Amino acid sequence: FLSSGFQVAPETKAVMKWLRSIPFVLSASLHGGELVVTYPYDYSRHPMEEKMFSPTPDEKMFKMLAKAYADAHPVISDRSELRCGGNFVKRGGIINGAEWYSFTGGMADFNYLHTNCFEVTVEVGCEKFPLEEELFTIWHENRDALLNYMEMVHRGIKGIVSDKFGNPIKNARISVRGIRHDVTTGN
Repeated sequence: FLSSGFQVAPETKAVMKWLRSIPFVLSASLHGGELVVTYPYDYSRHPMEEKMFSPTPDEKMFKMLAKAYADAHPVISDRSELRCGGNFVKRGGIINGAEWYSFTGGMADFNYLHTNCFEVTVEVGCEKFPLEEELFTIWHENRDALLNYMEMVHRGIKGIVSDKFGNPIKNARISVRGIRHDVTTGN
């Protein structure tokens, strides 16, 4: 991921350090320019292939997370194909990032590969740079979807990994049979 030959900006390095220091488990990156929710991988397994489905071992979970956002968004969940984002209606308003377009260096891929954090990318509207007067509407279109997405943090397995004396074990590796992606315990 980091060996692809490009310079990492100082602010990106700071965010990466922050992500490694706090055990986040869920995040969303908000973008503009379309109306869809994408999930990892954003970078195709075959770098020369554009629009190639590249699922993670946690594909089912990522689809569930993306759908939680999309289904609670009043426009993304609208079945009209004649609207902004209408070309994603048949997909339920979600798509694997690399299947839409492949790019390297995305935070969702970094989070999945190097932290315990699952991240989706939310394209909040078709305007790449919305006008100030449009922000109120965009906020209201996305508020309930964001809250619904945040509630997904309570899904999955939770607990404390401890030694025989009840002391938490830092950096314990947790594997789930059938999913080839381990996570580690936090501090």
